[in-house]
Amino acid sequence: MKKIEVKLPNNSYELLISKGLINNIGYEVEKVYKGDKVAIVTDENVDRFYGEVVEKSLRSQGFNTLKMVLKPGEKTKSMEQLLELYDPLLDFGINRGNLIIALGGGVIGDLTGFCASTMLRGIPYIQIPTSLLAQIDSSIGGKVAIDLPRGKNLVGSFYHPKAVYIDPEVLGTLEKRFLNDGLGEVIKYALIKDRELFDELKKVQGYEELLEKIEDIIYRCCCIKKHVVEADERDTGERMILNFGHTIGHGIEKLQNYEGLSHGEAVSVGMYCITLNSENKGLTAAGTAKEIKLLLNKFQLPYEVQGIKKEDLLEALAMDKKNIGKGMNLILLRDIGEAFIHKVSGKDIEKFI
Repeated sequence: MKKIEVKLPNNSYELLISKGLINNIGYEVEKVYKGDKVAIVTDENVDRFYGEVVEKSLRSQGFNTLKMVLKPGEKTKSMEQLLELYDPLLDFGINRGNLIIALGGGVIGDLTGFCASTMLRGIPYIQIPTSLLAQIDSSIGGKVAIDLPRGKNLVGSFYHPKAVYIDPEVLGTLEKRFLNDGLGEVIKYALIKDRELFDELKKVQGYEELLEKIEDIIYRCCCIKKHVVEADERDTGERMILNFGHTIGHGIEKLQNYEGLSHGEAVSVGMYCITLNSENKGLTAAGTAKEIKLLLNKFQLPYEVQGIKKEDLLEALAMDKKNIGKGMNLILLRDIGEAFIHKVSGKDIEKFI
């Protein structure tokens, strides 16, 4: 079992990474929680594979459980769905000494975390991420949120879990597209902080070898996020580099009404496009965009998207959270493994997309 401790001034918690961990989740939960009631939030896809496994393990340790099963997909991360969680939790008699578990991918983790942060002014919660994207990114660092019709993650807070339990074996039930979705974020970590990881991904021969190495890949990505979050918990400085590719990616997702490219796919397009433009401006080492394109192609991730007008994308970016004052913080690469923050004025943003 691999352990990572996220150490923050007012909140520290462990990430546990181990194959088969989900089968003994009740034993792990008992180590950090001494109450009796546990509410589980999951979606229909995850519930089919792991809902009963988790609930049975919790009950074997004497916990009284409530399971809420939601529709899968980004549209579940909404104000309407949030409001539908509160009543069952109140009917369950949940209080601030109890526990909520997010069992699922990034959508479930974000929604459940935000629900926990607002319910009774804060109920402890645990993340059990079941997608690669959630395991290496969204479950760590305390960012929880819901979407609004005008944009992604526009209502949210910083609210850290009591623990994050990561079982790499659950990735075996993912469709290849959703595994690729997470690989988009893996490539992001390599591009911003780990040239060695980027080179290792280039050498991977097929998905069988990838899954053999996945526990170590998850660990390395989580270590990068841990260090960045510890240095900048509130996302006002270095933590912004984790948004590499997301400015354009979120705009694409919004314009496609969250029904086109997945998050990882949209971020992949964003990483390539912004690097191509920053390279043309002499801000990024020559040939970087080509290297990114080759690796994206290897894992069947897109580097471009058709049918989106530049002016529509600019309008979508106007609501981006990375806007500060009259400018926007863009994350660019000096080279593979070295990211930096580049602030541009509103009129210059179009030069980078």
